Amino acid sequence: MGDSQYSFSLTTFSPSGKLVQIEHALTAVGSGQIFRNQSGMGPDFRVLVRKSRKQAEQYHRLYKEPIPVTQLVRETAAVMQEFTQSGGVRPFGVSLLVAGYDDKGPQLYQVDPSGSYFSWKASAMGKNVSNAKTFLEKRYTDDMELDDAVHTAILTLKEG
Repeated sequence: MGDSQYSFSLTTFSPSGKLVQIEHALTAVGSGQIFRNQSGMGPDFRVLVRKSRKQAEQYHRLYKEPIPVTQLVRETAAVMQEFTQSGGVRPFGVSLLVAGYDDKGPQLYQVDPSGSYFSWKASAMGKNVSNAKTFLEKRYTDDMELDDAVHTAILTLKEG
């Protein structure tokens, strides 16, 4: 793996036989509560992330607990929808995948530029969305273990 002890390959195995990127992903899963990913215009995504962070901070300040995933998605979608109707602004050129974990368990939402949002068990978006979704339909099961789910996500990225 070189001097840095990091590998950016999706299929590099450690000496103990584990996929390195899955181990990194599992570590990251334990360190946060909500994850956002985007397809589209990066600057629009950054604006929405700033607004989402502000909403989450305000909620935490008021209720002394993390914002529920569904509420954050709903508020972000409302901002995106408002920009489709307001004068002097354009709609956000971005779709979001928002994954989070709260008292309702793990959740995944997709938010479109129109402000519509949908709950999914597994989803993909972007350039090769049809290939990725076809792959997910073949691989995903409701009773997947966390390691297998992370591995499937990485393979979906590679497939798409």
